[in-house]
Amino acid sequence: MSEYWNDIINFLSSEKLWAVTRAIIVVIVGLVIAKLASSGLTTIASKKIDPHRTMVLKRGSYYLILILFLVTALHQLGFNLSVLLGAAGIFSVAIGFASQTSASNLISGLFLVAERPFTVGDVIRVGTTTGEVLSIDPLSVKLRTFDNLFVRIPNESLIKSEVTTLSRFPIRRADLLVGVAYKEDLKKVRAILEAVADKNPLCLEEPKPRYIFQGFGDSSLDIQFSVWAKRENFLDLKNTIYEEIKTAFDEQGIEIPFPHVSLYTGSVTEPFPIYPAEDKPLDQS
Repeated sequence: MSEYWNDIINFLSSEKLWAVTRAIIVVIVGLVIAKLASSGLTTIASKKIDPHRTMVLKRGSYYLILILFLVTALHQLGFNLSVLLGAAGIFSVAIGFASQTSASNLISGLFLVAERPFTVGDVIRVGTTTGEVLSIDPLSVKLRTFDNLFVRIPNESLIKSEVTTLSRFPIRRADLLVGVAYKEDLKKVRAILEAVADKNPLCLEEPKPRYIFQGFGDSSLDIQFSVWAKRENFLDLKNTIYEEIKTAFDEQGIEIPFPHVSLYTGSVTEPFPIYPAEDKPLDQS
């Protein structure tokens, strides 16, 4: 028992204890300085650069400062840093072979940071998923969809697939697809559509609305009417202008057809009449 206490006393009075104490102090100080330095840089940089780059700067500066203090702490413990670097290299190679997917996502994340196809706060569409970008991390991008779901998309998938940034530009175009009956006057229809767009306060005057006749559909004359709106008013414009078009067509007597089939006995005859058997008996002669 006395030998045990002697060992403890010898350890407490040895240089090793002071080395461990210094290493712990260095790590604690490093955590505090890394936190303060990264927060300070973020505050300064947020006034000059976008949130995406600010986030990268904050994380990069935090981990860089922390690594420097960890290296200093290991030096206080007497570790040979050259040996550690060699071991770290071998370990990194082994980890690289074992986690090729993570490495691919990490490299893809670097390309996303360099290319900047979107930033934090943008609304993007990837495949069938549309949402607001919450964060751009080394391995993945986090989205919040409009029905308040959290979606994580690996960076590798973003590099390989088509990504649409819906909030990149200040204005957007809404393409309204409208069908009218074959009997309607297209000039009158165009005038009605342009009047509706002119009265809608969310529709921009420049660029001007565009009327495009798409062709002859199965049961209607197909028209594309394109109007422009500010990015934040895009959805409200689509909802209101469709209702206004329906109201204007009803007031002007413009028919919006539905799919139906007519039978003809010739190219210039009236549609062939069909009656239920109980209403008009067939001619038995």
